[in-house]
Amino acid sequence: MAGAELDYVLPAADLQPYVTLFYRFHSPAPIHDEVERAQQAQLRFRLSPGAGAYHMHDGTQQGAAAIHLLGPTTCPTRARAEGPLLVFGMGVTPAGWSALLGSDASTMLNRVVDATTLFGDQLLETAVALRNASDAAAMAAAAEPLLRRLVGSGRKGEWAPTLTFVRMVDEWLAGSPSPALGALLTETGLSRRQVERRCNALYGAPPKLLARKYRALRAAVTMASGGEEIEGFYDQSHMIREVKQFTGLTPRRMREAPGALTKLTIAHRRALEGQVHRIISDT
Repeated sequence: MAGAELDYVLPAADLQPYVTLFYRFHSPAPIHDEVERAQQAQLRFRLSPGAGAYHMHDGTQQGAAAIHLLGPTTCPTRARAEGPLLVFGMGVTPAGWSALLGSDASTMLNRVVDATTLFGDQLLETAVALRNASDAAAMAAAAEPLLRRLVGSGRKGEWAPTLTFVRMVDEWLAGSPSPALGALLTETGLSRRQVERRCNALYGAPPKLLARKYRALRAAVTMASGGEEIEGFYDQSHMIREVKQFTGLTPRRMREAPGALTKLTIAHRRALEGQVHRIISDT
């Protein structure tokens, strides 16, 4: 994917609980075809002409509208689109999912939907502004008013319990290579069933699966960045299985040829260390 460009922009402070990062991706290639790692939900605007689709790990293919919402993923996803490709997108946090949709994220696990069916024609107006924007920063500025309307920034107090729970889970996931569920139960003061239900609703998966997912992503980042010390796995074969399950690549491939988009994503997100939560910069 020679000539591909990826730029990240931090959202405004009032939107950071709901959006991880804004990004602009451009590829001049006639076909974009690359495996994406398991990730948080994504709201994406495909600003270039041409069709696109996601090929899920279970063998299903899901067409992607020009403006689409990709739910949380727990498996590698092959993204394919006609090029040259220009995309503006954003990572949707668990709290953002609750504020934007108010539905159970597990019902959208590894699924894609036309975002205009959820949020209406105001997305089309924003797409026009995005096409006219000169760079990633200008695109972010064009998208932020839309997001404020969608999440209802004036009602931020209503989301306080959700924001607190998400903050606890994120700290739990980032705090150890293999976080113990008991520690999360103690921190939240909730029962195992309550924690599992809330994680499913906000993150799309139960806490033990989330711990495996972020452990594998953290290991993959270490490998792609040339690091050697990998923690949290029982043995080498366990590490190989887990990394491949959540990234689609073996550890050897992750070290030697992770793919252009994966390399760009990891390099740029690591460069944001200290500016974003560790769950973003480390994975």
